[in-house]
Amino acid sequence: KWFSANLCAPLGAIFDKLKTEILGNIKFKYIPDDIKSVLQKNKFLLHYGFAKVTDYNNTAIEFVKLQPNDGRYFKNIVERLINRPELPDLSNALKKKITESVYEMFVNAQIHSKTEFIYTCGQFFPNRHSIWFTIVDLGVGFKTRVNERFEQNFSAKKAIEWAVQSGHTTKVRVSGGLGLSMLKEFITNNRGQMQIVSGDGFYGFNSTGEFVRDFNGEFPGTIITMEFKTDDKNSYCLSSEIQAKDIF
Repeated sequence: KWFSANLCAPLGAIFDKLKTEILGNIKFKYIPDDIKSVLQKNKFLLHYGFAKVTDYNNTAIEFVKLQPNDGRYFKNIVERLINRPELPDLSNALKKKITESVYEMFVNAQIHSKTEFIYTCGQFFPNRHSIWFTIVDLGVGFKTRVNERFEQNFSAKKAIEWAVQSGHTTKVRVSGGLGLSMLKEFITNNRGQMQIVSGDGFYGFNSTGEFVRDFNGEFPGTIITMEFKTDDKNSYCLSSEIQAKDIF
């Protein structure tokens, strides 16, 4: 009855894993027409022999399967996302910072996850006043990354919780981390949310706070999902921009 189209990213990753390790090929026996239309508009089903359907309402954010060296292409996807007219008014400087924060997630998957592909997809839900965007890899996950780098024995949820803290990184001789502080501040004020699933760990935050728990099951890699609210009438800029105006 319902499929959240941004989750084409993990679905596509899972299908690729099944094709490689078990099935060899995947065919659909039945998809409800309304769901099929959405998954044709975002080009997910084009990978399985279905025809493209034109997205006249501009609600689909294309399903894309990227190689780790496709960083420039991913950055273009994020720039188009952040410049969507449905989002609240953002200064150009803030748009650039948010784009850099989201791009940093791609870079982390690129450098650390040992994944063959990175999958992205999104969807604008007008009735829910929100845009969802998801990034997925089938790499080693947060738990393995953090534990191997620091010779720890963190659980998956503890490893994610560590990695999202400002300044924490598994890069060698490089400062930084996931670069979430700016993105978290905007999402919190926007009343959106972010969720991370890696292995059997789950981390999320929204305007009410952060939460970490065990994930019921285990995803073979990492899923990062962001929600941006579109009924937000506020305008946003960097605090440094306000200070500069005060000076002049």
